Amino acid sequence: MKVELEAICTGTARPFNGVETSAIAKRPREGLVQVLDEGLAPDEQADRRVHGGPEMALHLYPLDHHAFWREQIGDSDLLDEPGAFGSNLAVRGLTESEVHIGDRFRLGSALVEVSQPRQPCWKIEHRFGHKGMVATIIQTARAGWYYRVLETGEVQAGDMLERVEVGEQDWSIARTFTALIAGKATRDELEALAAMERLTPRLRDKARAKLG
Repeated sequence: MKVELEAICTGTARPFNGVETSAIAKRPREGLVQVLDEGLAPDEQADRRVHGGPEMALHLYPLDHHAFWREQIGDSDLLDEPGAFGSNLAVRGLTESEVHIGDRFRLGSALVEVSQPRQPCWKIEHRFGHKGMVATIIQTARAGWYYRVLETGEVQAGDMLERVEVGEQDWSIARTFTALIAGKATRDELEALAAMERLTPRLRDKARAKLG
């Protein structure tokens, strides 16, 4: 499976909601962009406790979902932007039901691996000016996902994002999100997630904590 990268997006931390800062507004870059161990260079995350780092180096939020959000919140100008949800990689034809924990993708000359679903936060609602978006993401698993970087390299718009290895075939991003973030996991699912080596350690720990 491969899809074309319509845009490569990065951002800088800027004032957001008064005293807060955020780099959720990602803008398309021209030319080659470096893919390093902690993401694109340059790219910023305002709150490094919950964004960025090796396990959340790159974020992908499917462009396929923009039409859904237009139906939900109206025709926001933000939905014309490829990085509207803080996404670094803008693609169509790849969604949470088709991507699995541990899938490996060739991204330009880099090699990346799916590490976890994205957990939505209030900043999405503040950016779009609509309440209830987080609840809708939790209900529908339209969350997007993160990659870790296995091999650094370079990428530009027009390159392909090509899956070269399927990871945990039974564990799509949608199923993982529903189990752990929406909180609907069975005990057997929690045991499987706790032992899943390619799932980010923070979520493995979360599964173990739920097991008691």
